[in-house]
Amino acid sequence: MSFSGKVKEELSRQISTARHCQIAEIAAILSVCGQVSISANDHFCVTVHTENVSVARKYFTLVEKTFNIEADIVVRKNMTNGSTSYFMRWAGEELLAVKNALVQAVCCKRAYIRGAFIAAGSMSDPSKSYHFEIVCGELAQAEYVRDMINSFDLDAKIVTRKKTFVVYLKEGSQIVDVLNIMEAHIALMELENVRILKEMRNSVNRKVNCETANINKTVSAAVRQMEDIVYVRDTVGLDYLPEGLRDVALTRLENPDATLKELGSLMADPVGKSGVNHRLRKISEMADKLRG
Repeated sequence: MSFSGKVKEELSRQISTARHCQIAEIAAILSVCGQVSISANDHFCVTVHTENVSVARKYFTLVEKTFNIEADIVVRKNMTNGSTSYFMRWAGEELLAVKNALVQAVCCKRAYIRGAFIAAGSMSDPSKSYHFEIVCGELAQAEYVRDMINSFDLDAKIVTRKKTFVVYLKEGSQIVDVLNIMEAHIALMELENVRILKEMRNSVNRKVNCETANINKTVSAAVRQMEDIVYVRDTVGLDYLPEGLRDVALTRLENPDATLKELGSLMADPVGKSGVNHRLRKISEMADKLRG
């Protein structure tokens, strides 16, 4: 099962005890994926479609618990891809009023976001990337969902995708927050574990890359110093150098892999790292002059 499926599975098992929260969750489901129709005898009907059996079970339970309305359920099997679709149909004007309910309480906002995600949301696998989205058919509905999420100090945005409007979050920390808002605590812990592992790997990689860069820099500098010293030796001889420069040149030739600090301690007259660096720079300048 995908990570998104796990989140929906967890949320589908949660039924709010407060009736107003149940109504808020139903309102989100109906607004995002509900269709209203009028039957032959002028009765209003609401139809909800989903391919997730756990979600279908939650829709059915919510409406039955809240309004004591039984649903007609139709199950259809797609022979092409093997998927199963669940169509639930309720008759009654109560659901029409719920669809446009005004959600204000914090607990009801949590329930609304939960319902919207179950109905039309998805999440990417956090081990690959961070992405949370809820797909809406109308811009006004997308703006309503976005504002609902942002009321919890998040930064949800809207992007147009074909003929739909997608409310999305991209930052891992904000996706953790929205999982907490929806009360998907098991999924939240799983995502946090993945984030910790990724941050540890990134930290190790940064340190390794930094150390590798430093080693490459040291090796390149040592090779360049050896080339300059050899050129001076072969051109005018090391006796041409002042005593201090000659000492560091001979020490470098004998210890091509040593660091500047190690070179300083190996010299006949030991000097510090900065002193060694200064002398090698002088030899480099002399070699450049000899090269013309």
